[in-house]
Amino acid sequence: MPTITADELRIPADVFPEAHETYIDNYLAATRGTGRLMLYACDQKIEHLNGDFHGPGIAAQDNDPEHLFRIGSQGIVGVLAGQKGLVARYAQDYPTINYLIKMNSKTNLVKTSQDDPYSPQLSSLESVLALREAGVNIVGIGYTLYLGSEYESTMLAEAGELITEAHAAGLIVVLWIYPRGKAVIDEKDADLIAGAAGVALCLGADFVKVNPPKPIDGASSAELLARASQAAGRTGLVCAGGSTVDAKIFLEQLYEQIHIGGAAGNATGRNIHQRPLEEAIRLTKAISAITLADYDVQEALDIFEGREDFN
Repeated sequence: MPTITADELRIPADVFPEAHETYIDNYLAATRGTGRLMLYACDQKIEHLNGDFHGPGIAAQDNDPEHLFRIGSQGIVGVLAGQKGLVARYAQDYPTINYLIKMNSKTNLVKTSQDDPYSPQLSSLESVLALREAGVNIVGIGYTLYLGSEYESTMLAEAGELITEAHAAGLIVVLWIYPRGKAVIDEKDADLIAGAAGVALCLGADFVKVNPPKPIDGASSAELLARASQAAGRTGLVCAGGSTVDAKIFLEQLYEQIHIGGAAGNATGRNIHQRPLEEAIRLTKAISAITLADYDVQEALDIFEGREDFN
């Protein structure tokens, strides 16, 4: 089982000495002392509107936003990532969850054919810190960047400033980075994804969330992901979970992403919350067994199917 202690943690130089203890506490909480991140992504209510929460194949419970928090509190996750307003509405009832505030978002209504993507910042860091001071268990922030968009420079500047300010306050930062826009021919090109990982490192992010690269020329997605993990350097790389698939297939992909692709965890949303509560809870445990404790796929599948437990 991977572990990391406070003494082993490499603290970025832009985390000033007075914030060291807070940063260490937040990093260890987010990674459950392993250095690997199990990010439970709950930001899609803006990103995909209600399409991810109601419809064929989606549990009826998922249309109630509180379903997200019931899963986060009863399952095993590193952080629950969501917009500030969403977290503010429910966090007092679910105080044990580690929260990561998603600082920007956009809907999927405006297509790239109409305009290149830009995800505006929705809240100030000061308001997030005020929420933390009010007692909400906020350990970090997140921000989405669309490399290749004509608005790339604005998003790069916003992300860089947020990382500087967040580290000064002892928060960890996760960047969502997706190559996207009229200039981008293939969003899942392995070289582009490796480039995105390097951008996250240069901006100073603690973790970067990317899409897994598409297989090409006989190389699997996980094999190509290793290039991006190396390019990320001391920024941990995690893969987006994507749309819901069979649990065994998902767990196999996750295992390969970590053990072949060098990923430092995962970022999973729809594959978890679109399921009924008890099934979703078991899946968080199965995912965390692989991510946090190096269980193999069969052991994780036993947890998901209820033959074993993971705490």
